[in-house]
Amino acid sequence: MSELRYRDALGAALREELHRDERVLLMGEDIGVFGGAFKVTAGLLEEFGERRVRDTPISENTIVGMGVGAAMSGLRPVVELMTINFSLLAFDQIVNHAAHIHYMFGGQVRVPLVVRMPQGAGHQLGPTHSHCLEALFLHVPGLLVAVPATAADAKGLLKSAIRDDNPVIFIEHESLYGVRGEVPDSEEHLVDFGRARVSREGSDVTIVAVSRMALTAERAAAVLADEHGVQAEVIDPRTLRPLDLDTILASVRKTNRCVIVEEGWPHGGVGANLAALVCEQAFDDLDAPVARVSGADVPMPYSKPLEDIAYPHEPQIVDAALQTLGAAGSR
Repeated sequence: MSELRYRDALGAALREELHRDERVLLMGEDIGVFGGAFKVTAGLLEEFGERRVRDTPISENTIVGMGVGAAMSGLRPVVELMTINFSLLAFDQIVNHAAHIHYMFGGQVRVPLVVRMPQGAGHQLGPTHSHCLEALFLHVPGLLVAVPATAADAKGLLKSAIRDDNPVIFIEHESLYGVRGEVPDSEEHLVDFGRARVSREGSDVTIVAVSRMALTAERAAAVLADEHGVQAEVIDPRTLRPLDLDTILASVRKTNRCVIVEEGWPHGGVGANLAALVCEQAFDDLDAPVARVSGADVPMPYSKPLEDIAYPHEPQIVDAALQTLGAAGSR
């Protein structure tokens, strides 16, 4: 095991897969000479050359379109978009092409494409750079969606994504790039899609939290235990398509309560989908309504104080958990 920053774990995954499979190539804005907007691809141009680490024009629909074509021709492209908000410029290529070509061609053509993109608030980048839009891609059949929260998962899921024959939307959180964690040294460290991570076991309430919120939920669970004697079980889905619903339901059937935490908007979001699934399949096991904690239903503010209250922090998660236990007034 090595202690790596999240960004370095991603870089290690890319380096290892470039060495392992000559079909792998990288494309994106400023990923070569500049080393990537968040320095994930730093050093790869010098190591692998322009043929396999390709700087592109600022044209997201072109970048993803080239990635789709390259994947159809037998390569395994990894496309980097500078932020998830910019993926909207390539939505046609992602949704109408990458996601559906395998189906439209009767299974004769595969699209082993990975689209990497950061998201999330906390850096005063305003509403066109800071949103969490995983729900847009969760909605689309034909896409796999990964949202790693730890350095180990970032490396293991990215390696699995590159080796998968399906198009993968790989979403990284901007605030996690500098977070350190233990990462297996093995070049065969793979994390399976559709297998959730139970980061903390508990018996009183289940907290399901996505991307950065998984780490925020772990800190909230520590507060619940230390200050309220509440033992929360924290689950990080790791991937949203496929979703490890079995692990979530098993936890809810044990704790009889559920809180879902996401940074994205509340309407039509990941939390709404998870809440519906839990209510449909574990209704008789619930002793309280499913609680949801989400980002504010507003464009992300540029003002730092307003931005800070536009996405969840530990106190909101603690309050939601206590409310499901009927203990909100006992603090």
